[in-house]
Amino acid sequence: MIRALIFDFDGLILDTESALIRSYADIHEAHRVPFDYSRFLRAVGHADYTFQSWSDFPAAHDRIALEAERQRTKVGRLELLAPLPGVIDLLDEARAAAVPIAVASNSEHSWVEPHLARLGLIDRFAFIACREDVPSPKPEPDLYKFVLQHFGLRGHEAIAFEDSHTGSLAAKRAHLWCVAAPGPSTTHHDFAHVDLRVASLAEVTLASLRQRFEK
Repeated sequence: MIRALIFDFDGLILDTESALIRSYADIHEAHRVPFDYSRFLRAVGHADYTFQSWSDFPAAHDRIALEAERQRTKVGRLELLAPLPGVIDLLDEARAAAVPIAVASNSEHSWVEPHLARLGLIDRFAFIACREDVPSPKPEPDLYKFVLQHFGLRGHEAIAFEDSHTGSLAAKRAHLWCVAAPGPSTTHHDFAHVDLRVASLAEVTLASLRQRFEK
């Protein structure tokens, strides 16, 4: 029996990933410096992936000033974001069915919670787990195990919703059912290990997921 729904955040509830990549592209374009989109895509879904954001700029450019400019652009883009298709409907269905909902995110509480509060969604989640809550972020299963422990559940009693290879691998390592809904930044990821892949969460309902997974 499905007794909890666990959502990733970035790229799953909000397409923050595209907004963040676009904020870098904006600065590159403003300074007429070519932007390597593929290099930035490689960072999506990897909490510990690091790269030099401004390595394509001549050494004379002030990196601190570039980052300050990007931060202003980023904030403007993020404030325009709305929940991705299907998210609100699933939250509504879960609340009506008294199924608890959690977040398991590789981002920090200081990133996730203000966004959820801005959207009026933070009270929808019974538990929010972020990268600082566990020893290792995704793709390790720690975040999902932490949420399961909080609810007193076993893996097969919960469904994880993810948009990346890294996140979905973490969910499967914790023995959850996993639905992948990749976005523009992760559609090229490998999802061979997931239980269901959809174009968006608008394609699924709680009733259809129960029919599929409760056997």
